[in-house]
Parts: sequence; structure tokens; C-alpha cells
Amino acid sequence: MFAKPIPGRTTAAAEGDAVVLLIGMRINHFWAVHQWLPVILSMFRMLGELARDRSRGLLGHVLLTASPRTYYVVQYWESKEKLYAYASSPEMFHHRVWGIINRKERAGKVRGHVGLWHEAYVVPEGSYESIYFDMPAFGLAAATGVLPIERRGRTAAERFARGTGRGADA
Repeated sequence: MFAKPIPGRTTAAAEGDAVVLLIGMRINHFWAVHQWLPVILSMFRMLGELARDRSRGLLGHVLLTASPRTYYVVQYWESKEKLYAYASSPEMFHHRVWGIINRKERAGKVRGHVGLWHEAYVVPEGSYESIYFDMPAFGLAAATGVLPIERRGRTAAERFARGTGRGADA
């Protein structure tokens, strides 16, 4: 089922800092399916694990592709502390996967078939903005809820100033 667009301009109902994790992989050798398929499947398993326990802090995610070789997930987190806690928790699947990768790397069994990457951002309130026009809830708005854009201000300057406690002409 497809989500219906919300008419007009909306914004994300996010409050406070925005914590965004971009995490992905690049298939360096398509023929090495036995190397990259487990990586893709691991990401889906981790997302499922987080979806089953919302208290871990993942608010939402978007699966994307940058090319036929590069796949990634944009994740929105409740806080950097919850992101760090998930990443380092011995009982979570992420910890097990990184243990396997680190052991393979130390043993010289990583041969460059798969590239892995992540970028994490903590964006202070007042330093981000979101606008959606005739869109269903997407990205940050899908993770935090949707508001009519007027609730945050009529202009970008007003919306940014809202989070800093300063006026639009500050």
C-alpha cells in the first residue's frame, strides 16, 4: 500500500537535537555474492531487531541506493547516547557482526569485496529544517511526525530562529 500525499507544505515535528546515522555498503566485486549478501542481510536483521524494541532509540529509517553498487540506510535516532548504547551492546546483533568483521580483518581474510561506511551527525536544534510539499511523511517527518509548516514559521529564517531562541532578524 502506498502512503497518500499530505496536501501543501509540511515539516517534521522533531524537537531538540536531530541524530542522523548514514550507514551503508559498497559492492566492490559483484561476483563475490558470498561476501556482500551476508552484509545486506545483517543490516535488515539489525533494523528488525531495532523495530521490535522501540526503547533502543531508532525513530525511523529510509533505505536508499546511490548506485547499483552502493546501498545505505538513513537512520534517525532519539539521542546519540541511545545510538552508542545500541552499537556497543553485547546482546545486540550489531556487536556480533562487528566482532566477525574485526576477526576476519585481523586474520587477513578481508579481501576488499565489500566496502562498509557510516557517518553520524548530531545536529543541534535550530540547525536543521525540513520542508515537504505534497509528500507523504518521509525521512525525519516519518520518524517524528508531521506538522503544518506554519507552526514552525513562515520563512526559513523564522523556522531556524525558533530552535535557537532568537528572533528571525538575529
